Amino acid sequence: MNAKPPASPRRAPASQQAQSVAVAECPTDLGGTVGITINGQEVKVPLGTTILDAARQVGIRIPTLCHHPDLCVAGVCRICVVEVDGQRTLQAACAYPVMSPIQVHTHTRKVRMARRHIVDLLLSEHYGHCYACNRNNACELQALAREYGVDFFRFGHPERPAFEIDHSSYSVVRDNNKCVLCRRCVRTCIDLQEVGTIEVLGRGSASHIATFLEKPLGSVVCINCGQCINRCPTGALRANDPTDEVWEAIHDPAKHVVIQTAPSPRAAIGESFGEPAGTARTFELNTALRMCGFDRVFDTNFAADLTILEEGTELLLRLQKALVRGEPAPLPQFTSCSPGWVKYLEHFYPEYLLNLSTAKSPQQMFGAIIKTYYAAREGLEPKDIVTVALMPCSAKKFECNRPEMDDSGFKDVDYGLTTRELAKMIRETGLDLPRLPRSDFDAPFGTATGSGVIFGATGGVMEAALRTVLELVAGIKVEDLFEHADIKPVRGFEGIKYLELPITRVGPVPPLLAHLFESWDFLKGATLKVAVAHGTANARKVMEDIKRGGPFSQCHFIEVMGCPGGCLGGGGQPAPTTPEIRRARAQAIYAEDAGYAVRKSHENPDVLKIYREFFTEGPCGARSHHLLHTHYTERGRFIE
Repeated sequence: MNAKPPASPRRAPASQQAQSVAVAECPTDLGGTVGITINGQEVKVPLGTTILDAARQVGIRIPTLCHHPDLCVAGVCRICVVEVDGQRTLQAACAYPVMSPIQVHTHTRKVRMARRHIVDLLLSEHYGHCYACNRNNACELQALAREYGVDFFRFGHPERPAFEIDHSSYSVVRDNNKCVLCRRCVRTCIDLQEVGTIEVLGRGSASHIATFLEKPLGSVVCINCGQCINRCPTGALRANDPTDEVWEAIHDPAKHVVIQTAPSPRAAIGESFGEPAGTARTFELNTALRMCGFDRVFDTNFAADLTILEEGTELLLRLQKALVRGEPAPLPQFTSCSPGWVKYLEHFYPEYLLNLSTAKSPQQMFGAIIKTYYAAREGLEPKDIVTVALMPCSAKKFECNRPEMDDSGFKDVDYGLTTRELAKMIRETGLDLPRLPRSDFDAPFGTATGSGVIFGATGGVMEAALRTVLELVAGIKVEDLFEHADIKPVRGFEGIKYLELPITRVGPVPPLLAHLFESWDFLKGATLKVAVAHGTANARKVMEDIKRGGPFSQCHFIEVMGCPGGCLGGGGQPAPTTPEIRRARAQAIYAEDAGYAVRKSHENPDVLKIYREFFTEGPCGARSHHLLHTHYTERGRFIE
């Protein structure tokens, strides 16, 4: 069953909301299609299709800069200008809807010279040197300059920076000297994510991208999701890169450097080496990391399985409190493994922080375990261990620097690396990732399950949790309810998904949870209501519905991921990002899940072992609550 929330007013101002002509849905309707001739090629397209999209249908490439498939039309860069017969001036192909038969010319001399001069003008205000830029050879402006034969600065070039580089954020670095005012970042932040951290200030030549009152990024309401980075065409936005510090630790003989890798980077890192999206390189990456000098390579999926047991147990405890004791319990319970979503809630809905699961994210759980259980097991001093996390998300950099993330007595995770940053380290080592031999993860955390893998896709945490909770409560195999244990109603890229699961029977309480529950009778006959949302624009719809007492307020468990598509679309993943690329990454993740012998978190033998040896009181026991759970900060929308 799918539910759609009532429409809610959008934070995006009218100037930033999508402005387009509705495309005809049925080509056979009268006026449903219209003919267009592009460079002599005739094609019929649905009424309202842009010239840019029509050209792509016949294999004609029109260059763009401000256009992005995830964002509304802007038409501000004019790189995509074309000639349209009967029009006095050149027209922006990305913003011109085809409403009647027209003749279009995409590469006449007039068009080519206009595009060259537009690039020249952009470069006249673009300070910096390409060879010293983090986007060198991956910059859309640089590629356009090469394509249109720019071999000198026709209108000059800045010799001094006009803006200071903003390093105030743990996650995102801003360099306005390299900004081309395409406004992709603004549309991403306001329209796609509905956060509104940045906007265009000033007019004319004084226009620039800025935060509220020109404050540093680290001081304003920013959720650190990094979606602006993934859509920036130049080096104006980048992640805060700690690779120099990581290399220093690797080369320090006194340090024991371990790295954990999450499933989403493994499904995407091949793109940084020229491979098609969706080419997973999990085990080749293990080899590369050892060749880079890391002492141990661990699988974040181990901690994801641990998260499911802690978070799932927490949900059952809340349900017991509400249904058996009749006491108020913070329901629905929200997932807490997306740091962008957590910070979004802290800023925009702090009154609902008690609804967040107190379970740490897999990254932070693993960091605490490495500096306690693993350190004691290996006879290492925690102060000599450097923990690195390979994550798809720039917000993970902020998360590992949160002051509360030190329950091990040390900083639990020392450095967070994005997929792009690790790819750079591998290239520095002279390695070609796709050609490396495969190798496994290191003990004692080498065993993981398919449930840990699917954390990388929207709906994956919910599916993993349901695989475990349904089996532990009902006492039957989840395969009896869903073929191959694939809970497909929570999969896919629909913005918000809703599912009801009647609990018609219950089984015995498993020994792992016997310290907390005597029986599951309180759940028999109940209907478990769950929902999944990805991207904070969709999260806002859910939260506003909850505030109004709508259908989502009746849910028991809601998964929210801060980034579109979930972790696989994170702000630290290779650029570009498009809906097609995110779908390909999801296919790689689900294919990897299907290949695991063990696909349920509660069946992970290494997780069960750590409960026997270390967290002896079981899930949500005293020690696990100290090391694996946390608290949150009411931040609000106002800044000092």
